[in-house]
Amino acid sequence: MKLLKIEKSSRLNKRLVAIFEKDNGKLKKVHFGLKNPKKGTYIDTGDKELRKNYRTRHQRDLKTKDPSRPGYLSYYLLWGDSKSLKENIKSYKKQFNL
Repeated sequence: MKLLKIEKSSRLNKRLVAIFEKDNGKLKKVHFGLKNPKKGTYIDTGDKELRKNYRTRHQRDLKTKDPSRPGYLSYYLLWGDSKSLKENIKSYKKQFNL
């Protein structure tokens, strides 16, 4: 699977959509992230305490072992190590060989 791009979601309550190309050549769209979270995300606020709390609550999302799931995308892109979405995407692609 290969991550082709991340763009603004067309869904009413979702923030972004990840577009993957599967090994068979078909596209897979995964919408993720709340459009307007009350406290924002780490890439919005840079609040490390907020990020720590989010990651603690959502650690269970990683049990699927599927990096194309919405939980993974939010965890690593919106709540990643950097305040830059671009940097988080780069890191995510490298970490999961996408």
